[in-house]
Order: sequence, then structure tokens, then C-alpha cells
Amino acid sequence: MKKIFLILLLPFLLFSCSQDIMDEVNKNQNNAEYMDAKNLLPDLLLKSGFETTGTDIAWYASVYIEHNAGTWNQSYQADHRIAQNSSSLMNNSWNSLYDVMNIAQTIINKTDPENGDEKDNYYARAVAQIMMAYNLAVATDCWGEVPYTEAFKGLDNLKPVYDKQSVLYPKIQQLLTEGIENMERATTTYTDKDYIYKNAADNKAAWIKAAYSLKARYAMRLTNVDNNAAAEALTYIANGLASSADNMQLDGFVIDLPGGNPWGEFWYMRDHLSVSTTIFNLMTERSDTNRMARYFSSTDPTMIAPIGEAKQTQDPKVYARSQFTCSWMAFQYPILMCTYHELKFIEAEALFRTGGDYKPALQEAIRAAFALVGADGADDYYTNQVEPRLTAGNELKEIITQKYIAFYDREATETYNDYRRTGFPEMKNPHNATIGFVHRFPWALGEMTTNSQNVPTEKGIFDKVWWAGGTE
Repeated sequence: MKKIFLILLLPFLLFSCSQDIMDEVNKNQNNAEYMDAKNLLPDLLLKSGFETTGTDIAWYASVYIEHNAGTWNQSYQADHRIAQNSSSLMNNSWNSLYDVMNIAQTIINKTDPENGDEKDNYYARAVAQIMMAYNLAVATDCWGEVPYTEAFKGLDNLKPVYDKQSVLYPKIQQLLTEGIENMERATTTYTDKDYIYKNAADNKAAWIKAAYSLKARYAMRLTNVDNNAAAEALTYIANGLASSADNMQLDGFVIDLPGGNPWGEFWYMRDHLSVSTTIFNLMTERSDTNRMARYFSSTDPTMIAPIGEAKQTQDPKVYARSQFTCSWMAFQYPILMCTYHELKFIEAEALFRTGGDYKPALQEAIRAAFALVGADGADDYYTNQVEPRLTAGNELKEIITQKYIAFYDREATETYNDYRRTGFPEMKNPHNATIGFVHRFPWALGEMTTNSQNVPTEKGIFDKVWWAGGTE
């Protein structure tokens, strides 16, 4: 009887054993089911630099605000306002932004002081909150209304509502405030995981300065809808970036594939962009020759691409290129996320708007911008070309124009925001009058397919976002 029982039992034992083995075989041992918050930080920071700051959003923005003329393929279409309303145009950027913000939210959840597994990990929580604010601002600045309060819930909510900008901007400021507070509480830091401030003498202090600078940026974004915006920005500036050494940037790139700055790789693989007549003429009018030599591969006026009217070509003998984004050297330049010269331009504008002495801040912004690109003559330029233009009624225009020139073209996204907010400097693309200026990006294909009932489709690419004077 015992023999019969064992014989009957043997197949079941073998089956059970083989199932256990197969369960293990079918697991991807490199796909961790749990990851510490600190080990998510590199992915968050790298993707924020590559996918949010350094790719499609900036490339399209650089054409819309005429740092570059589009002289090939999709960029040529952007320059001529062809197919800019296609829902596939910025679908990848939308998906990337929400992927990055999902990583930030995962870290925030893990480090929740009440329910998280890492209640005391204030450093990771602070970085995640700061980067959530940064990425959320890019999303709402580019699209207007976007999902946030009901987003990042996975299968629990696949159709999140779209929040208004007037709701999102206080949340952006709250995230930064909490990020500063948590960074001040942090007792442990992860320098090896911190791809933004890994080389800072004190990366806690560096993140706090960056967060205050972002608070100033986002306060100034609301000058059209908040009369206290400039005064609020000034309260943050004193605690912000103290020099260009504090710049919030992603670096460590090399002249190689892969491993290069995405701007450089974009030029090498696609070569879509050429120097625009708009930026070239503004600098020529101001005899900004020292920076022009640093900015452009050629300063021959016949090699500058006429904005909106350039022909489609990839021949470098026809149109000049940017040295910072369309050259081999572009491979190793850092991705600029928030800079000292930006903060000083914000200070100059805020002081002007509040009746203060704005000129020292403006001069310091120009000095920092010259130094960043290795150009001499900043003080002579300010004295001879900038200050004479600061006449009554022209002050704000010149402040923003100087910022526009300084931001060429690695800070194109912020330039896009400044133009939509202030209307300076004047854009020259003839298609703006006949077709329209692109004030916001088209709704993403994925959202139109899966969440169309919540997408505010009554808003199109030629409609201004709320902080630029649009409606919600």
C-alpha cells in the first residue's frame, strides 16, 4: 500500500518542484521589485536633464522664439508652422515628463513621514520635491492645464482630470518650500547619486540655493496675473544661486556616441537647426561681437538663416550653426537647468517692476553671461550698448532682450516662457501673422486616445496659457 501511495505521490512532487524552478526561471533577476529612494535619484536627475530640459521641448522652443531657424525636416516644419497641431508632435515629450514625475512621486511616497518605508530620508524627499516642481512647471508652462492632483495613481486612476494653472502654480511653490525644509532637516546625503550637485562643496546648501532660485523664477512667471509677483521673487533671490559655480546643471558629457549632450547628438544625427536672423540682428545692432564669435560658426550675414523663410538644407556652407548646440564641442557642454545669470536677470526685472535700482543686477547678469561662454568685454558692452538703451519706457524691453541674448540657445525653454509672458523681444517670423505664434504645445496623442474626456480640447496651440494672459 505504501509503495502504491509513493508511486501516486511522485508525479505531484516532481510537478511541484519543476513549477518552483520555472517560477524562478521566469523572473527577471535584474528587475528589482523594490528599490531604495536613493537609488531612484540618478534616474530622476538624468531623465530630468535629458528628457525634460535637453531634448524636443527645447528644440522646438528654440525655433518658436527664433534663436534658431529650422532648416531641415521637423524643425523646418516648425519654422514654417506646418503640422504643429499634430497630437503626435510632442507625444514623446509628454510621456517622458510624466515618466519623470512618476519617479519623483515614487520617491515622495517612499519617504512620506507617516506612511513611507523611509520616513527619515529627508534628502531624497527634498530632491524629489524640487524636481517634481521643476518638471511640473515645464509641463504646465508648455501645455497649460495638465494632470497632477489625480495623476501618478497607476491602475487606480487611468483617466486623471486636468488641473488649471492657477491651481498648479501654488502647488509648485509648495513643493519647493517643502523641499527646502526637508533638505534643511537632512542628516544623510548621497553625493554619489546626485548627478546635479555631486561636485558641490556642500550639496545640501547647493540644492537649497537652487530651490530658492526656482521659487524666484516661478514667482516672476505670474507677473501678468499677480501684482505681487515681482516683490515675492525678490524675497527668494537673496537665498538663491550666489555665482555661476552654483548653477543647477547636468554635466559630465563627452565627445562621443553615446555619452554626449543631447543637443550635440541631435545636431550630429539630424542637423535641423541654423542661426536665425532674429538673434543675429539683435546682437549686430548692439555690436555684441565678442559673444557672436563664441555663439556662431560664422558671422557672415549671408550665412544667417532668414527666420520663417530659410530653405531646407543641411549644408553647413549655406547657413551658420550654433557653437553650443550644433558642433562637436556641443557634445560636452552641460545641460543648463537654472543659472546664476538667469537669477540676476530675474532680480533686475523684479527691481525695475518694484521701482528699485535694477541696473547693478542687470550688469552683473551680463557679466555672468559673458563669463559663462568665455567672452571678454562685458563691462564695456554694458556701458556702451546696454545702458544707453535703458531709456524711459524701454527698460523692460531691454532687460528681457539682454536675457534673450544671454539664453542663446541652451536655455531656449525659459526664453519661450519669457517671450509669451512679456512679448519681448519682437519675433520676426512672417508666419506668426499669417498662421499664428505657437503659444502652447498640442495635446498628446496618448491623452487624446485614452483620456479625451478630460483633455481641454477647446484650447489650441495658438491660445495663450493662463499666466500669459489666456483663459482657463
